[in-house]
Amino acid sequence: MPRSVMFYVQHLLGIGHLMRAAALARRMADDGIDVTLVSGGERVPLLDGSGLEVAQLPPCRATDKSFKVLLDERGREIDDAWRARRRERLLEIFAAVRPDVLMVELFPFGRRQFRFELVPLLEAARRSRPRTPTVTSVRDILVEKNKPERNLEMVEAVNAHIDLVLVHGDPSVIPFEATFPFATSIRDRIRYTGYVVDQDRLKRRQGTAGQDEVLVSAGGGGVGEPLLRAAIAARPMTSLRDLRWRLLAGDTLPGAAFAAIQAAAPDGVTVERARPDFVTLLSNCRLSISQGGYNTVIETLAAGARAVVVPYAGGEESEQTLRAGLLARRGLVGVVSERDLSAGSLAHAIERALEASRPAASGIDLSGTATTATMIRELLEERQKAHQM
Repeated sequence: MPRSVMFYVQHLLGIGHLMRAAALARRMADDGIDVTLVSGGERVPLLDGSGLEVAQLPPCRATDKSFKVLLDERGREIDDAWRARRRERLLEIFAAVRPDVLMVELFPFGRRQFRFELVPLLEAARRSRPRTPTVTSVRDILVEKNKPERNLEMVEAVNAHIDLVLVHGDPSVIPFEATFPFATSIRDRIRYTGYVVDQDRLKRRQGTAGQDEVLVSAGGGGVGEPLLRAAIAARPMTSLRDLRWRLLAGDTLPGAAFAAIQAAAPDGVTVERARPDFVTLLSNCRLSISQGGYNTVIETLAAGARAVVVPYAGGEESEQTLRAGLLARRGLVGVVSERDLSAGSLAHAIERALEASRPAASGIDLSGTATTATMIRELLEERQKAHQM
């Protein structure tokens, strides 16, 4: 009997949520599971959908780091008519796929703006016969909530709609309850998977691209311009001034800003858009300088690269700062706060990182993709047995 999973993900500003979901989906596909990855964000050129069925919803994006205003594919603020069309399309995909397991990324711990489609989707899974198990895929750290009552809403939503909460982290680094104080209320549904990194992609890295370079990456979002500019200014202050510095900008960094950074780059500095061979560049570099997004930081640990991290802290974001601090205390990365970012502070952090030995992430569970696939396979097998009874 075919085994199928439908995996919903919505990215709004950066692309980390989508890329992490895709890594999980590819690993499940490698295990012989038919996976339909449903994306609600803008199309991402770097997305590797090999082995997957990728279904694109009418896309929307956030206008800025507050995430309060969402725009549709035509750049207009979304309205009730747009919401109705997208909800209908999502339910059509569910009906066509008829998945054996439904996964949603982050909800109900985030993506509250998308309750208009996610609650009906989860209710459709509950009504199906046999009932479709539901799983939420959530990173290790949640953004702090200004309204404590939201935590109670999340617990109620899990109890109503979610069978399994997969936390993509390691409790020895940070337990889920550290940023979700109501975790004990749903502890019977929580499973830790370890951190998600595409181990197969790391093993397949080939060639010497980026050998002995300084790699500066601003993630897939459009908020990395200050880091890129600070790196250019810091370069002549460091002992790495004679090496090639490669600056990678996300595809959503506005064209005018990208062109201005290229124009400001001196000889020996390459400025380009994000590349699909990022893990190869990361594995070969002398030093990585990056924001603190989940995917980049975990790939850095897996590659064993020396690193300086400048966590993004705009809007209500706190998770990058917290994760980077925890890893810094283990001696795995150097950290410069976004508030203190300057050419001088970055240059100082670079020299300190070079003085340290090459870090090893021993003791941190990086098996998230394989463990998630195993847990989903077990859930599928349980459903199949129940169906045969």
